[in-house]
This record gives sequence, C-alpha cells and structure tokens, in this order.
Amino acid sequence: MQKASQIKVENLDHLGLIAGLVDEIGIVEKINELVGEQPGEIVSPGLVVKAMIVNGLGMVSAPLYLFSKFFEGKATEHLLGAGIQASHLNDDRLGRVLDKL
Repeated sequence: MQKASQIKVENLDHLGLIAGLVDEIGIVEKINELVGEQPGEIVSPGLVVKAMIVNGLGMVSAPLYLFSKFFEGKATEHLLGAGIQASHLNDDRLGRVLDKL
C-alpha cells in the first residue's frame, strides 16, 4: 500500500472524454501520416494537435506561450501518452507543427 506522501493527484475534468474521442476518431494517426514524423521528436505532430483540441475544449483562452501551463497539474501522460510532459508542449513545438500543417 502506498503512503500518502507518494500519492500524486492530477485533474482530468472532462478532458478524458475529449482525449478518448480524439483517439477513437484516429486524428493523431491521420495527421502523423499526412504530415510525417521526424526522428527524435518527443511529441508527434498528431499529439500536438490532440493537445490543442484538448486545450481548446478545456474552455481556456490563453496566448500560445502559456499553452504548457494549461497541462501543469493535469494528468498529461494519461491524456496524451506515456512520457509526455507539459514542458514538451511549448510554443516552439506548437509553432513548428502549425507551420507544417
């Protein structure tokens, strides 16, 4: 059994439903297929778009440079995938993906 100090609580709200629908539709795979992935990318273009959809439907209106702040305190790995951290979703990464799109 885990001690209380080892438990980490993260917020999902309705974002889990949105992430599940994006996965079911297959948006991530389709965008990765069309845009292409580069070796060494931590977050694929499809996952960046998924993060933008989750953020947009999270009822938050903020500038692009604050995008990663939205995912702080949220279950980012659960929403977007293992190993994905809020810091990976910075404005530089989003801008590069938007340029490709």
